[in-house]
Amino acid sequence: MNSLIDKYNIPGPRYTSYPTVPYWDNDGFTSEQWQKTVIQSFNESNAQEGISIYIHLPFCEQLCTFCACHKRITKQHSVETPYLESVLKEWNLYLELFSQSAISNQQSAEQKAECGKQKAKLKELHLGGGTPTFFSPENLRILLEGIFSTVEIAENPEFSFEGHPNNTTKVHLQTLYDLGFRRCSFGVQDYDAKVQKAINRIQPFENVKNVTEWAREIGYKSVSHDLVFGLPHQTWDAMEFTIRKTLELKPDRLAFYSYAHVPWIKGVGQRGFDENDLPSGEEKRKLYENGKKLLEELGYIEVGMDHFSLEKDDLYQSLIHKKLHRNFMGYTSSNTQLMVGLGMSAISDSWYAFAQNEKSVEEYQKRVEEGIIPVVKGHILNDEDLKLRRHILNLMCQLETTFTPENSFEELPEALKKLQEMQEDGLVEISGNTVKITEKGRVFTRNVAMAFDLRMMRKMPETRLFSMTV
Repeated sequence: MNSLIDKYNIPGPRYTSYPTVPYWDNDGFTSEQWQKTVIQSFNESNAQEGISIYIHLPFCEQLCTFCACHKRITKQHSVETPYLESVLKEWNLYLELFSQSAISNQQSAEQKAECGKQKAKLKELHLGGGTPTFFSPENLRILLEGIFSTVEIAENPEFSFEGHPNNTTKVHLQTLYDLGFRRCSFGVQDYDAKVQKAINRIQPFENVKNVTEWAREIGYKSVSHDLVFGLPHQTWDAMEFTIRKTLELKPDRLAFYSYAHVPWIKGVGQRGFDENDLPSGEEKRKLYENGKKLLEELGYIEVGMDHFSLEKDDLYQSLIHKKLHRNFMGYTSSNTQLMVGLGMSAISDSWYAFAQNEKSVEEYQKRVEEGIIPVVKGHILNDEDLKLRRHILNLMCQLETTFTPENSFEELPEALKKLQEMQEDGLVEISGNTVKITEKGRVFTRNVAMAFDLRMMRKMPETRLFSMTV
């Protein structure tokens, strides 16, 4: 396996989208085009599956030096109310768009009036960050009730949030549960004291234990913990300790992420330690392989890439029933065509296009106050993009994809040729018109997807853009 790691451990995307953000055609993107795709997608999907909302809550009280998220470090909680007011104003701008959906010259006045009354049906909502639990329970309630008052809640909605174990209170958990949240995730990363100090994330096990037990006591159906391998000073002994401590609490899901070391993108935030403190490629792979083996011995099943769940959890059930989905929120057990991202730096997805908001809190709030949907970059997918997006999504979620005359593309023979060596190494199986990633090749899923990333192949980067695939 080590020789395969040396061979395939190259920079590559995580494929929460296709095309990936560095290869978006921002020059060919306009806010007007984006809004047209939102109306189209809302019209096609809202009445059936509903829509998703992702809300980016960027504030953190301190900087964790492993984090690659868009955040703002502050201890001033006076920022809460103005920021949430901007989020609600942005949502109202999208509500105005939805009111335009399905209106055409061919419709009668009665039909047009009915379309204008159509409410958004909310199927999925996720609070991410930053630190969502930086915000007070009362302010989160005001934000969510402001959104819920304008929508129809779908049957069996999927509402989830990310919490910091050090500041998530029982009141946070109860408030969000009363508003319909049934899934929560907590960033654990590692329990080793030396590792925690290096990443500036001092977090006692007792705090994680408290929030996990409170969530179960209140009635949450799925509690998830995030672990990260490849952190500075991390050894297998430390990783094993972390996994066994985690298993004392038996979370329903686990994210087992590879640390993405990209200081050339994220700057000083990821330079809080010497790069020599990071595990070597071989050591990092040992962390993953041993960790995966231990998790499976303890009853967890690997789902997609980087995720594990107990058999009873919705994430595993969605895999079995081929409903697993992947987007900018990660893996989800439900799938909507339209995902609206609200807040600074949030990314939205209409299936036909992607759009990202202003990355500065001040610029984001300024544009919203001016009554402008605050997107500043994005990509309109062409027919080829849509085909490739589906194939890459299939590989990331189901570990296989099948080509037909309808979903094929001109460079398919060349893409399959790129996989020949991986087939010889036992990482993929190519049978007729189907490509399947083997169990041995699961860890190289990103590499397999890269064979179909035509936008990257046509414009190879002059500088490094991504973290290593292994």
